[in-house]
Amino acid sequence: MRKRPPGSGNGRRKPLGWARPTALEELLSPSTLETERPIGSLEVLAGLLVLLVIFRGPLSELVSGPALQTWTTVFVSVLVQAAPFLAFGVALSAVIAVFVPRSFWARALPRHPALAVPAAGLAGVVLPGCECGSVPIAGSLIRRGVTPAAALAFLLAAPAINPIVLTATVIAFPGRPEMAVARGLASLVVAVLLGWLWLRLGRSEWIRLPHRPELDGPQWPAFWAACRHDVLHAGGFLVIGAAAAATINVVVPEAWLTSLAANEVLSVLALAVLAVLLSICSEADAFVAASLSQFSLTSRLVFLVVGPMVDLKLISLQTGVFGRRFASRFAPATFVVAVLIGTLFGVVLL
Repeated sequence: MRKRPPGSGNGRRKPLGWARPTALEELLSPSTLETERPIGSLEVLAGLLVLLVIFRGPLSELVSGPALQTWTTVFVSVLVQAAPFLAFGVALSAVIAVFVPRSFWARALPRHPALAVPAAGLAGVVLPGCECGSVPIAGSLIRRGVTPAAALAFLLAAPAINPIVLTATVIAFPGRPEMAVARGLASLVVAVLLGWLWLRLGRSEWIRLPHRPELDGPQWPAFWAACRHDVLHAGGFLVIGAAAAATINVVVPEAWLTSLAANEVLSVLALAVLAVLLSICSEADAFVAASLSQFSLTSRLVFLVVGPMVDLKLISLQTGVFGRRFASRFAPATFVVAVLIGTLFGVVLL
């Protein structure tokens, strides 16, 4: 049997003028490009840092104006308030996703979904965190087999009824402990109602949790991979929400708020919308509400109920964790129910 000469391949002759591809041509070939790693959050962050270093001179002159200084202050304050609790939530989320077996949730929560919703809402009492941490935790609960309605009830209740938030509310409103009572009860009722509403009208295809193959590996590598993923993913949406809140804080004139406070109905709606726009962390929002003394107690209660459940940074985080179809439906429903229940409890208890 005749041996084929080296490089002859399958015996067919190369076309005239054929030459071996260069290293550059091999690098740029479609097959090579398809296997390249896509640009991720780390690469984007590194690029932004390089641009900040290059243009630090013009940027320092740009932020010298009073309005931009206010924008920078609000932006940084939102991030500083939210970052520790986001880190806590990310760590707890990774623990739930990696170390807690699925069978635990089957034993801890009632089997009937309608009963699991209030149980999950009450579980928010033991989490001393804010809305930034509750979003990734709720995502991990769903991954571990918890019914989405119960996980969403926990997401809404935890930032508003935990002991730190209620204690801060008592301190911010001295002599009016009923504000803390009304806030805790109204927030829990809203969370449970939204959970039951999801059981009735929600659809599983509205929640699009990102695929997390790293969670299937060994526990400690999976834990650190989950932490890195959630910090980069949720942190990016937190930055977007903080930037939007800072922009609104600068654009909306303070005189508008004073004129709205005279009308009871408009004052409730105004503070509800303001809670969404300001995106203040739930541990600090009671002090902001107390400073709005021109508004009624009922409107300020609505501010405290709405803020931890639906604001710009929270909508951004929900979009990143659960998907756009979920956030576009869940956020408006939460806003409407929170305004109605907050107003009702304000009228009855305050």
